[in-house]
Amino acid sequence: MRILTGYIFREFIVPLFYCLVGFVSIYVLFELFGSFSRLIESGMPAGEVVSYFCAYLAPYFHYLAPAALMLATLYTMWMFCRHSEMVAMRASGISLLSIAKPILAVAFAVAGFVAWVNESYVPRRAQWAMQLRNERFDSKKIARADNIVYRNSKAERTWNVDALGDADGKILNGVKVTVDRPGGSRLMNITAAKAEYLDGEWWFTGAEVRHYDSSGQETATPSPQLDALPLRCFPEFKERPDDFMMQNRPWRFNSVHDRFRYIRTHPELTAAAKAECRYDAWSQIMSPLACIVITLFAIPAGIATGRQSVFRGILGALGMYFAFYGISIGFMVIAKNGWCPPVPAAVLPAAVFLALGIRAFYRQR
Repeated sequence: MRILTGYIFREFIVPLFYCLVGFVSIYVLFELFGSFSRLIESGMPAGEVVSYFCAYLAPYFHYLAPAALMLATLYTMWMFCRHSEMVAMRASGISLLSIAKPILAVAFAVAGFVAWVNESYVPRRAQWAMQLRNERFDSKKIARADNIVYRNSKAERTWNVDALGDADGKILNGVKVTVDRPGGSRLMNITAAKAEYLDGEWWFTGAEVRHYDSSGQETATPSPQLDALPLRCFPEFKERPDDFMMQNRPWRFNSVHDRFRYIRTHPELTAAAKAECRYDAWSQIMSPLACIVITLFAIPAGIATGRQSVFRGILGALGMYFAFYGISIGFMVIAKNGWCPPVPAAVLPAAVFLALGIRAFYRQR
């Protein structure tokens, strides 16, 4: 059985590799049509060019991966049927599930990789690629975010940052933090030349703290020795570096964690805005499932292609592929117009098509 599993895995992984390379090459060629001359003029090292294209393609990978899995599965199952290998395996008492296990295992692995790309790689690198392209591939001109204003409404704190000191948002230069009371009156102002995020806490260098009473009048500090420290920690500040990075990052590049945290720290958002943010977060959670859903449909479609008609299997798989994304887009429009709760709108298409894919798979048995 291990020999058979290894054989099916090899027969599937090769067309999957070619499909992924083909789709990536198409995207790269389209990008090169508009950027080739600027890339040559910039004199970028080869490694940085590769990093740019990886970061440029990352936001689209959750569409490319299911398409590659679908085509590779169709081809693999078609080849098994064409050479009567499927008949031989089934006649030997091997179930369809055992035959499909290597393919489904790869689909689950690709889905996990898509989730990692969406959650970790895209937030860190996609914005860099966009800025690099806008600056004609001159990495020296990519400026870090300046003049950031971040409002934590839940904690009644407003941060004004002159500039980020590093690419991760863990060093802030020219910081002013305004802390208000729940009623809206000023509690204190903190200004510092620099703030660093160390071990989960903010450390201010040369902090100047001013305290105010409930009427807004400045008062003497209740802790003069503490306020006089050249390096001071503010453990009550729960903001994170990603909160400041989000202020200058396009919404589509944010991770699921960033999106939910944004909702929690901005209670002033309208109901419609919160619903839209929740839909985007849940839609991103469900997007890796497309790899599994499409593969489940492609397995019986590939068998039908080998046994009956090539066009029947291919058109059936393509129809389900476009129907899945078409219905997902339809639910997105419905949710963002307030006609449906955001969570069911994001979850329902994937759940329904997953159930249909499982049913089609078991019917083929």
